[in-house]
Amino acid sequence: MKITLTQSEFINKFNKIRPNHFSYHGLQCLFDYFEELDDSTETETEFDPIAICCEWAEYDSIEEFWDEYDKDDYPDVEAIQYITQVIELELGAFIILQF
Repeated sequence: MKITLTQSEFINKFNKIRPNHFSYHGLQCLFDYFEELDDSTETETEFDPIAICCEWAEYDSIEEFWDEYDKDDYPDVEAIQYITQVIELELGAFIILQF
């Protein structure tokens, strides 16, 4: 049995289980990403906030990303896009599928 979530339901349920893991805008963009993925692959993504938190990470800036990854290997977001999925947010923030 599957339940379809609206964007608001996705954000509210996510924040009840894993509050403050992603920004509000980040959750909006993740929801849109999963919706587009479902449409393009004709599948349904399972709502699993714990798995999403393990697989995806949000960074406020490239400098914050460099705290975990090598600056020389990934000097900008474009270099990261060659390695993994990147969801660009506003003001230099972005979400990546962790690698």
